[in-house]
Amino acid sequence: MQIDAKNENNLKIFINVVLIRTLYDRNIGSSSRAMANMGAKRLILINPQCEVTYEAQLAAATGQTALQNRTVYASTSDFLASEPEGLRIAFTARDGKGRSTRDFQETLKWLEQNSPYFIENKSEPLHIYLIFGAEDAGLSADEVQDAHFCCTIPTYGDNSSLNLSQAVLLALFMLRQFVGGDKTILDGQQPERSPEVLPSILPDLSLKAWLEELGVDLSSKKTNAFTVLKRMLLQNTPSPKEYQMLETMVQQTVRKLKRLKDLEKNKE
Repeated sequence: MQIDAKNENNLKIFINVVLIRTLYDRNIGSSSRAMANMGAKRLILINPQCEVTYEAQLAAATGQTALQNRTVYASTSDFLASEPEGLRIAFTARDGKGRSTRDFQETLKWLEQNSPYFIENKSEPLHIYLIFGAEDAGLSADEVQDAHFCCTIPTYGDNSSLNLSQAVLLALFMLRQFVGGDKTILDGQQPERSPEVLPSILPDLSLKAWLEELGVDLSSKKTNAFTVLKRMLLQNTPSPKEYQMLETMVQQTVRKLKRLKDLEKNKE
């Protein structure tokens, strides 16, 4: 079985998406596509309430692998008896219906700090199961009890209800940010360049020359127009291109001011 990720302690991680009693096969297909986006290969269906038809294949589009290689169990008990032990995370609606739920992001932070899998050099691989219920009723109380954690996916709008495949995609994305992995290189995408180094100082000499040509008094060592301007620019952290543009504009202004002064002297 090909691993999905390795963490910084070289822990081998297998990511499994588990859909229980799914009603619509298009959501199964869309979930397979989301899994392909996030590099998760194993799709488990438990007691699906629909046939997996051509509509599922259409919804999966270019992400057919998980759909075609899916594992199907008749019941949750069969799933628990057949699958390797691992970390089971159930997802439920934000209201929780009286259940003890926690934010998925907070759960991942807690695992990072407390789970022996992530703070020790474990040699055995870790199987992570992300478990989602049916579109209409979600997971039952018994199914939630079988999980190690019952989590919600954070939302920010008025509508906290997510489509099943959307929930799968978001959960996988947050998990990927936690466990890591190699990001996809898009067609035509250039290799990541090393970050440009910002200049250590602003174009001090040019700025001072500009202010002096304007007749600004810079004699005060503590606070003057130059120190104030420099502080304002540094607070906004200009980019290298912006530094270069500023240098060019200041030098052009200085040249024009000097030329203007020369013309005034000649008129005299």
